[in-house]
Amino acid sequence: MKFIPLLLASIMSTASASTVYDHELLDIDGEKTSLSAHKGKVLLLVNVASRCGFTRQYKGLEELHRQYKDKGLVICGFPCNQFGGQEPGSEAEIKEFCSTKFGVSFPMYSKIDVNGDNRHPLYKSIIGENGPFKGNVKWNFTKILIGKDGQPIDRFGSMTSPTSKKLIKAIEAALEG
Repeated sequence: MKFIPLLLASIMSTASASTVYDHELLDIDGEKTSLSAHKGKVLLLVNVASRCGFTRQYKGLEELHRQYKDKGLVICGFPCNQFGGQEPGSEAEIKEFCSTKFGVSFPMYSKIDVNGDNRHPLYKSIIGENGPFKGNVKWNFTKILIGKDGQPIDRFGSMTSPTSKKLIKAIEAALEG
């Protein structure tokens, strides 16, 4: 009989660790945080870079943020320097660039790796070997849509603009769900 509570505790702990909320992160200012503040909201995780041909997508991401934030969408920017060294700056430089050049007001986090041996645990849980969207991120501005329940819904490549009908339709469906 003692083993049943242990089994239930194990199942509950596994279930709670299976969402994106429990991974420790650092925000762009270096403060410890997580995505738990956004529980119950739809998240769009984006690996971003300041010196990329897709950098202009910041404008569309900010527009999405402003249009849908009151409906429950949170854009989460994760600077990454793994693709052509296109995010070489410090967090302070990245923050300054994003705010002055694109007026970014959505949450930005400290620089992370999204691929390889040092892949951040958040990305490992989504696209790692046991993740629902296995496989490496191919380039900057890959977008991963997370539902209100903390589970990944879809993945969009760099070529999918923040203003694409496909992405907006997926966001709107997630917000309704």
